[in-house]
Amino acid sequence: MKSGKHNLLIYFLAFSCGFSIMGIELLAGRILAPYFGSSVHVWGSIITVFMLALSLGYLLGGKLSLHHPSLYKFGSLFIFSGLALLPLAYYSIPLLELVFEHIEDSRYGSLLASMGLFFIPTIILGMISPYSVRLLVSHQEESGQVAGRLYFVSTLGSALGTLATSFYLVMWFNVNSIILSFCGILIVLGILALGVAQSRNVSLQHA
Repeated sequence: MKSGKHNLLIYFLAFSCGFSIMGIELLAGRILAPYFGSSVHVWGSIITVFMLALSLGYLLGGKLSLHHPSLYKFGSLFIFSGLALLPLAYYSIPLLELVFEHIEDSRYGSLLASMGLFFIPTIILGMISPYSVRLLVSHQEESGQVAGRLYFVSTLGSALGTLATSFYLVMWFNVNSIILSFCGILIVLGILALGVAQSRNVSLQHA
C-alpha cells in the first residue's frame, strides 16, 4: 500500500525531472551557438537528439521498472543523471572544438556534438517517467489515470523549466553555473529519495 506522502514525493521528483530536461535542452542551444550558430538546423539537431534519447530512456525505464521496482532504484536514477550532466560543465568546450575542427558542415557538426554532450544524460532522465508510473500504480485499473496525472505533472515541470531557464536563469547566471545547479539538484533529489526509501525499510522492519 502506497502512502499519500510516497506518491507526492514521486510526483515532485517527476516534476523536477521535467523541469531539468527542458532547462538543459534550452542550454544546449547556448552551448552550441559559439561554434555552430543558432540556426534552425542546429536546433533541429538538438531537438532530434533529445527526442531520440528520451524515447530510448522511456523504453529502458519501462523495462527496468519490471524488475523489483523500488524508491531506492528510482533515487539512483536521479543521482546517475546528475553525475552524467557534470561533463557538460567541464568538457563541452574541448569536444565542441574537436568536432568543429573536423566537420565543416554545421548541420552534421551540431548533430554529432549534441549526441556527444546530451545523449547519455537525457537517456537516464527519460527513464524516470515510466519508472515513476510503475511506482505510483497499485492496481491495474488505475494505471491510465496515474499515467495521465504523472505526465501532466512532468509536462508542467517542463513548461516551467522552459520559462525559468529562458526568461531568468540565462540572464542571471552563466551556462556552467546553471548546469552545475541542475547537477546538484538532481543529485540532492536522488539522495532524498534514497533517504526516504531507507527510512521506509527501517519502519517496515520495526512494524
